[in-house]
Amino acid sequence: MLRLPKNRPPTHPGEMLAREFMDPLGMTQVELARRIGVPFQRVNQIINGRRAMSPDTALRLARLFGTSPGFWLNLQQRWDLSQAINSDHARDIGRIKPVSRRAS
Repeated sequence: MLRLPKNRPPTHPGEMLAREFMDPLGMTQVELARRIGVPFQRVNQIINGRRAMSPDTALRLARLFGTSPGFWLNLQQRWDLSQAINSDHARDIGRIKPVSRRAS
C-alpha cells in the first residue's frame, strides 16, 4: 500500500534527482541530459517540477544511477496522488458512493 507523508507533501522526483543524485556528484543538468540521451529541456522541466517522470526517463535514470525504474515511478505516483488528494476535485471525489459487491 502506498503511504503518503501526513505532515508535508511528498518529495517531487525532480527534487530527489537534483538533491540526492546530481548535487553530490556535482553533475549539471546539461551533463545529465547528455549522459541519458535526452534533451536538456526534459531534465530541466523534471527538476523544476513542471514535467512528470516518464517510464522512459525512469529507465534511463535507473541505468545511470543503479536504481530501479520503480524507484522513480513510485516517487512520481506519490507526488501525483498527493496533488490529486489536495486538488479542487477532492471534494467531488469524496462524494462518490462506493458500490457494494453482490454475492455470487
